[in-house]
Amino acid sequence: MPASFILRNANVLDESGGFGERLDVAVENGIVSEVGGDVTLPDAPSIDFSDRWLMPGVFDCHLHIASSSLDAMELMRTPITQWALETARNMRKTLECGVTFVRDAGGADAGMRDSIARGFVPGPRLQVAVVAMSQTGGHIDGFLPGPGFEMSADYVIPDFPGRPPCVVDGIDDMRKVVRETLRAGADWIKLCTTGGILSAHDDGDIPEFTIEEIAVAVFEAERRGKGVMVHAFGGEGIDNAIEAGVRTIEHGIFLTDDQAKRMAAAGISLVPTLAVIRDVMRWAKAGLVPDYAVEKALAIEPRIGAAVRTAKEHGVHIALGTDYVERGEHGRNLEEIWLMHEAGLTPEEALLAATIRGAELCGVADRYGRIAPGYVFDAIALDQDPSDPSIFAEPGAVVSVFKGGEAVLPDPRLTGAGTPA
Repeated sequence: MPASFILRNANVLDESGGFGERLDVAVENGIVSEVGGDVTLPDAPSIDFSDRWLMPGVFDCHLHIASSSLDAMELMRTPITQWALETARNMRKTLECGVTFVRDAGGADAGMRDSIARGFVPGPRLQVAVVAMSQTGGHIDGFLPGPGFEMSADYVIPDFPGRPPCVVDGIDDMRKVVRETLRAGADWIKLCTTGGILSAHDDGDIPEFTIEEIAVAVFEAERRGKGVMVHAFGGEGIDNAIEAGVRTIEHGIFLTDDQAKRMAAAGISLVPTLAVIRDVMRWAKAGLVPDYAVEKALAIEPRIGAAVRTAKEHGVHIALGTDYVERGEHGRNLEEIWLMHEAGLTPEEALLAATIRGAELCGVADRYGRIAPGYVFDAIALDQDPSDPSIFAEPGAVVSVFKGGEAVLPDPRLTGAGTPA
């Protein structure tokens, strides 16, 4: 079991997203037992945290932790075992940067999730969608017309035994594939109801899947207590997703006022994924993506961040998600906090989007996402005040990471204090 200890005089994130008076935080066997002044815990070591800011571990609610490259030829030449082992490295980098909970949007499977839970490899707690689904010719369809080869877009979700299909057409096919994906251990069903930037056959404002297809996915998922997350840029693709009763809209680049009002009324969250949109812009300008993607990327550049402002204005809950897909991105996840602030969230709103809003979206807000008695001590400590979110623009602000009370990235002052490193 993790050690018990007290962190003294820490600046602790409160439920308003700010930092009030300094508090002691007692952790007993991985659970917060008390928060307050002059806390006691018999035989537990005390560590001075008077110059540390303490907040819950960050939730990344849209990540592709098993994706390390968009180079289709590289990926097709990579043995599946190497792909899995690089995923393990991505998991460690993600955890050590301060992300303690991930909702993976396609690529990671139940075996990866369960391997972390069993302690085989270090990583954040995982919820998985296993695959993302689109219609034929849609966002996830990577069909190669030369050899006539079927695969996921850019082969980012490789074939492996038991992997459900990525391409789905029609109500009956949707029902079967959703059931297969749930059988494979999915915590979420991921659909693409519009096209995207890095896909050859579609555009972000073109709808994919009918409302009937989306609705049957929602029906089958909800029968198993699961939710549907939807990649959608705008237009009819968002309208149909809202009408069908999905849980979250991912990206939402062209989100309108009317759509935001309906999302708020239905309790549908937005995960805006600003970091990956910013990165795709950089790749497009540097000529690092195919020509078809360059034109689409530059066309949406003026819209970056607009969805955040629209959603905020109408009371839509916003949760952090990076959508990282490339090995150089993993481990930089907390920069999304800064980008959401730049897009229009207050510092308090951005910190809550990174913590309790993510816990609520993932259905675990009763035990994660707060520094409060009875909550699992998943937490990060910083040596700079995160009320200025610019500290997250570059890695390095996080000095220690706790998962279940264990210091998976130990603060130097914890050495010899009785906490596991």
